[in-house]
Amino acid sequence: MPVTDVIQDVDSRSLTIIAEFAAPPSRVWQLYADPRQLEQIWGPVGYPATVVDHDLTPGGKVTYYMTSPEGEKFCGYWLVDAVDEPDRLDFRDGFADEDFVPNDVMPLATNVYTFVASDTDAGQPGTLATYVTTFDTVEALQKVLEMDVIEGATSAISQIDAVLAG
Repeated sequence: MPVTDVIQDVDSRSLTIIAEFAAPPSRVWQLYADPRQLEQIWGPVGYPATVVDHDLTPGGKVTYYMTSPEGEKFCGYWLVDAVDEPDRLDFRDGFADEDFVPNDVMPLATNVYTFVASDTDAGQPGTLATYVTTFDTVEALQKVLEMDVIEGATSAISQIDAVLAG
């Protein structure tokens, strides 16, 4: 499993997930830049994602939904704030209804994903990925923790190795 650490910090209202991949940052970046690849890694195992809109440019928007094993759809969106290909992606991620209208009752998360070149144990090019998600309030962080966001995010990230290998 590529996840090497998960850090919850109530004081900064953040959740940080660190993962290592056996591919260079440019390849890991493509997982987010290509909507068909993003679909394979965004939802937790058993909740495949479908990307509807994908504008990965500053000011752009990505809309998607995940489908549960029972067929229920969970919709969301990204508001893209900054893109530094292939090193960094900043976006806000929110919940939405089926028309992708933001659900203001649910927390909006600010995300900063960074991809840094590293070497694997075998001396091959690799990536150290750091996923930092920050919330406006401790209550918002607590709400997503109660929704098992750690399990969902680590499950989604665990799918990346298979996509990189395939």
